Amino acid sequence: MATTEKSVDVNVPVRTAYNQWTQFEEFPQFMSDVESVEQLDATHLHWRVKIAGVEREFDAEITEQLPDQRIAWRSTSGVGHAGVVTFHKLEDAKTRVMFQLDMSPETFAEKVGDKVGIVSKAAERDMKNFKEFIEMRGTESGAWRGEVPQDPR
Repeated sequence: MATTEKSVDVNVPVRTAYNQWTQFEEFPQFMSDVESVEQLDATHLHWRVKIAGVEREFDAEITEQLPDQRIAWRSTSGVGHAGVVTFHKLEDAKTRVMFQLDMSPETFAEKVGDKVGIVSKAAERDMKNFKEFIEMRGTESGAWRGEVPQDPR
């Protein structure tokens, strides 16, 4: 299993950063490889991505969501992966957003991509893009403040 961890400090309150991250369908505005995200219900998403010219679709389930703290997910189809984004108040108007992705590359191309750091570089780029996106806006475009408790399994 390959793990990617990236973080970025954004000059907005933790609530603003978290609220924007809950707007999954807007991810293509700052995630370069994401073509679309469709939110099917409160905990299920359908993703279309295009990485190095290869299009993929997969479904994901939000496994935990605590307002202003964390959002965790796992794939339910496609490449096996799971991740978490956490939000840490540094100052009233400064937040650290930390991203972690655990992925199990399956195909030869996915394994090569992992070895050359494609996922890590994309995560770093997307975190920088999120910083620019939210700081330029100054406010979130929407919010979902519901909670998804962690499954005790």
